[in-house]
Amino acid sequence: MQIKEGELTRIIFNNKDNGYTVAGFETNDEEFTITGNFHAPAEGLRYRITGSFKVHSKYGEQFVVSEYEEILPSDSDGIRAFLSSGTIKGIGYKTADLIVDKFGISSLEILENEPERFLEIHGIGEKTLEKILNSYNEGREFAQISFSLREYGITTSQAVRIYSEYGNDALDIIEENPYALAEDIRGISFRGADAIAEKIGIDKNSEFRVSSGIKYVLINFAASGSTFVPRDIVIEKACSLLEVSSENIEDVLISMAFCGEIKTAEVGGIKAIYLYGYYASEARVAFDINRILSAKAKELPIRDLDVYINEMERKKNSYRSRDEQIELSKEQHRAIYDALTNNICIITGGPGTGKTTIINFIASIFKEIGIKTAISAPTGRAAKRITETSGFSAMTVHRMLGYVFTDDNSVRFTRNEDNPLDEEAIIVDEASMIDILLMEGLLKAIKDGARVIFVGDSDQLPSVGAGNVLRDMIKSEAVHTTKLKEIFRQAKESNIIVNAHMINDGEYPEYASRDSDFFMINDRSKESIVKLISELNSKRLERYYDFIESWRDIQVLTPTKKGVLGTHNLNLVLQNVLNPRDENKNEKKYGNKVFREGDRVMQIVNDYDIEWKERGGLKSGELGEGSGIFNGDMGVIVSIDNTYDEFTVDYDGKIVTYTNENLDEIEHAYAITVHKSQGSEFKAIIMPIANTAPMLMTRNLLYTGVTRGKNLVILIGSEYILRGMIDNNRVDERYTGLAERLGDSVWDFLS
Repeated sequence: MQIKEGELTRIIFNNKDNGYTVAGFETNDEEFTITGNFHAPAEGLRYRITGSFKVHSKYGEQFVVSEYEEILPSDSDGIRAFLSSGTIKGIGYKTADLIVDKFGISSLEILENEPERFLEIHGIGEKTLEKILNSYNEGREFAQISFSLREYGITTSQAVRIYSEYGNDALDIIEENPYALAEDIRGISFRGADAIAEKIGIDKNSEFRVSSGIKYVLINFAASGSTFVPRDIVIEKACSLLEVSSENIEDVLISMAFCGEIKTAEVGGIKAIYLYGYYASEARVAFDINRILSAKAKELPIRDLDVYINEMERKKNSYRSRDEQIELSKEQHRAIYDALTNNICIITGGPGTGKTTIINFIASIFKEIGIKTAISAPTGRAAKRITETSGFSAMTVHRMLGYVFTDDNSVRFTRNEDNPLDEEAIIVDEASMIDILLMEGLLKAIKDGARVIFVGDSDQLPSVGAGNVLRDMIKSEAVHTTKLKEIFRQAKESNIIVNAHMINDGEYPEYASRDSDFFMINDRSKESIVKLISELNSKRLERYYDFIESWRDIQVLTPTKKGVLGTHNLNLVLQNVLNPRDENKNEKKYGNKVFREGDRVMQIVNDYDIEWKERGGLKSGELGEGSGIFNGDMGVIVSIDNTYDEFTVDYDGKIVTYTNENLDEIEHAYAITVHKSQGSEFKAIIMPIANTAPMLMTRNLLYTGVTRGKNLVILIGSEYILRGMIDNNRVDERYTGLAERLGDSVWDFLS
């Protein structure tokens, strides 16, 4: 480790959220680039830094800072530079000159001990002085807190996040409850918080520690999709994590249940333990389903519904050519009938079974007979697709429910049991993607007497969030379900659809002729697969297929983020091939990534607060605007402004401006995971098939990936591994209790 003293001469990059900074640094003897996490860095400030030189493969030699200490200047020029650096709000260049001209080298001492004397400076009033003091004290507070936190093994980068979350109360909060760090601070695990607790002196067997460990186990299972965990598994995992006796765990479980932190219940003969929030959500969903099912729905002004459906079919065919004629199958006719006659109905089926046609018929009938209807989907891309294919406008579930972003970084819906939706019918497409929390919000907002139709493919991957809602509703048999199995004639001409159904049925796909829309290219070398993916994206497919106009019509899907065939590596390779460095394109470095104008990117978290404007404006000439970009939304970087540290992304017509503060919300999307592709459809997909984590090598992951392709699917890799995925029908095991709850005739969700 080396110690250097010098001045920050140029800030190249700074993420205000975590403090990560790349900057120029100058000592008396040398100049070099530093990287590390700094709280409120500014050009002209002096630091004592501790770290070491390392050579970056792309950016050369850099000094990686592990610790730093700000050095306050003692000469007039240094004080002038410090005051005008921008770190102290309320003081600019002119005011800094006035302060130093009046107080000289005593300026900082006066600010520290006699701040009221700054009122003698022209332009500084009571409010400005308050702003100056708050800003100055914040910097001093962070320095003191950061120094104290080092005793607990907390790094500077962690200290930046902790101070950002807790402010001046950080030390008190940590010493009182170090386990709060694991819940509140990204990058600090339970084990990290536990190590801090040990240094503070918290007893290994304390109820406080054991309770935090149990919560950690439950939160981990929830992150993997479970709403509850069997009691014996909780005890086993907690014992292993905490290294305490099972008796101790059981005693604390009783105490946690008494305090309302957890809920114990029996689910299908299993002694279950819930985090109380998931228990309440699951129970509320069951309650609202039973409420909607038992309510009296508005009667339809139709004497013979079967005849009416046939008449709607004739109407639609009256303005269609012979080749575009619709001929409803018995399955489709029954699905439409069931949707119109049940308060809640599920319509499920694979690709090519006519789900979109059914949505169109249901919406058309409701419109004709005067039943106000809303169509929605869990993601923006899914909503856009159902709008394009059904002919009826759709929106995201969040937007339909009128989400608002609260001060505590959470979201709430303005549409709820006290302010229900006006619509008398709600159609929800891609319902397999809805988790238990979103379903709770949706059902709360549906009034008695409304009809609800869920449409989706129950064989696809379940929701990213906790719950297995669609499958549980089907399993319970409490909700009427229509399963579509017949593949339509046009769909049978697509090898993509035929093979998707074969895969779903546990059969191996067929690789047809050269003119097929489904290919398997055998190649066992991961490096060779990467090269082939690059070649196919770079003009090769574009030259052969008329429907592919550029690489933007091709999407690479992969099971994993890690490894040679993971999204991280594939995005780096594909960016260099498809959107290489160009002196005419601006770019911005963020951590180990480089964002460039023209890059395809994806939003990776829900940001309900971020604002957007509509590209091109409305017919009136005014720009449409709103807020909210969601996890999975994909767009293109249209401009980067390095002067103001901003760049804009076009999300299918919604223009969003990003700054350093929210830059970590997006990542490159030349390649995305299969999980992230849910609800989307692409003209062509390329999917590598090679060994990765066993939990990802499953039939339903392969099935979900294949069904994302509209015109072309290319699998590249080992046919042996492909067959292994098809043989592996292990569904991601989730512990959920909704099916059991729906089986109960009475369920008091407040019990």
